[in-house]
Amino acid sequence: MDTGASVPAGRSLVFDSGIGGMGVVQALRDLLPALHIDYLADTALFPYGEQPDDLLTSRIVSLLVAACERLQPDVLVIACNTASTIALPALRQRLNIPVVGCVPPIRWAGRVSKSRVIGLLSTSATARRPYILQLHRDFAPDCRLITHGARRLADLAERAFLGEAIADSDVQYELTCLFNQPHGGEIDTVGLGCTHYTFLMDAFERLSPPGITWLDPAPAVARQVRTVLQDGPCPSTSRPGRLLMTCAPQDAARLEAAAQRLGFSQWDVFAAPAPGMVEA
Repeated sequence: MDTGASVPAGRSLVFDSGIGGMGVVQALRDLLPALHIDYLADTALFPYGEQPDDLLTSRIVSLLVAACERLQPDVLVIACNTASTIALPALRQRLNIPVVGCVPPIRWAGRVSKSRVIGLLSTSATARRPYILQLHRDFAPDCRLITHGARRLADLAERAFLGEAIADSDVQYELTCLFNQPHGGEIDTVGLGCTHYTFLMDAFERLSPPGITWLDPAPAVARQVRTVLQDGPCPSTSRPGRLLMTCAPQDAARLEAAAQRLGFSQWDVFAAPAPGMVEA
């Protein structure tokens, strides 16, 4: 059984635009129970899909440089596909700690698909980025890739995380948009291109056509964190993990109840640096 007991206790900072990265937190808790986890959500700018890339890159770098200076993590986890696809190189240049990203599992899908037709559910912003085409060309060129940039799934997933019942019809609509595309009936493997979607996995498996393999990258991200922590001993910390947001949540009570399941006892506001205060 993989308990993570051989890994020294270290400090991690998990980042996402919202609370969708909590799926990565759960995977980290399962694999590395001794890991200290702080979580930062850029809720003031959620959803990232509606923002231009240059603004997002500058924002993400300045925000995370400030957060790492304050929280002193041993590893930074970008539990957001959008942030990973546009800001990882800049973050790795600025920070002197390992930065683990989360990218759509197109390579993984290409490895397991038998029909050679793979699907990707993502945000609309991720679906239209050239990065997706490059992943397809580099790692699954012999597969037909069918994507659906779902505009509503991230919001539905956050509501599911907070304990709200999500109507099957809302999820079914997005699945129909994927599987009803030309050759959609030949899809046998679908990757999650947004970390938020972890909280809808049960609905995806229940409502999709039979025989579909669903790929959630969160466990792979946790394994990569374990790998980078094994490179050397990390100091432990006695303070509890912090749940930080760049603006107050609309429903703090429900958020606190949901976050407590993952070991966060309270939330606080993290003041984002003003433009120009942290050089990009």
